[in-house]
Amino acid sequence: MIPVPPRQKGLASIVLFILLSLMPVTSFAETPQAPLSIAGIALGSDVNSYPEIIDSNFMKEVVVTNWHGFRKGIISYGICQYPDQILKIDMKYEDKSETFFKTLLKRYRQAFGEPHSWHGDAFGVMKIWKWQFVDGEQNPVSLTLQYNSKDSRETMGNMVKLTFPVKIEEERLCFAEMCALKMTEVESARQEELQTTGWEYLIPR
Repeated sequence: MIPVPPRQKGLASIVLFILLSLMPVTSFAETPQAPLSIAGIALGSDVNSYPEIIDSNFMKEVVVTNWHGFRKGIISYGICQYPDQILKIDMKYEDKSETFFKTLLKRYRQAFGEPHSWHGDAFGVMKIWKWQFVDGEQNPVSLTLQYNSKDSRETMGNMVKLTFPVKIEEERLCFAEMCALKMTEVESARQEELQTTGWEYLIPR
């Protein structure tokens, strides 16, 4: 890097200051009318005033951080067939190293025996081992230990997933039925409005 003389640095700062001072400054007070709604839904309004809006997914999620050796966890629970019952736990280990993954895998094997299936890739970027169980109430339980070294589309490092796969599917089907029922309950005039898309819905207002 070629050093810049102090005098030239001073001149550059002055030029930058002048250019910035000439740029138009927009303040919130100068905005004539801020758009507050899109698709018939307004910022600041009560979400319960839109009866046709359905919950975002068939399971809701809460997050935990810095939790007993885990940097983050996502807890998913039911809202329909199994309301408030935890059906899926995804926990990301604090230690992201492959060495730790090997230690985990050894301890998992000691605790649960050999994995029932392998779901990783041939290049070792994703290493995924799965166990399948049935609990005392005859619920299928799935346990997954995962290591990811490069794939940015997945969680990097080490992760464990514990799920009730059958209950999750039952929850999904219950949610689909709930959505269909909720839509039939929306008044006919509102249904017609939902079927009509004009520019007033496409452009923020």
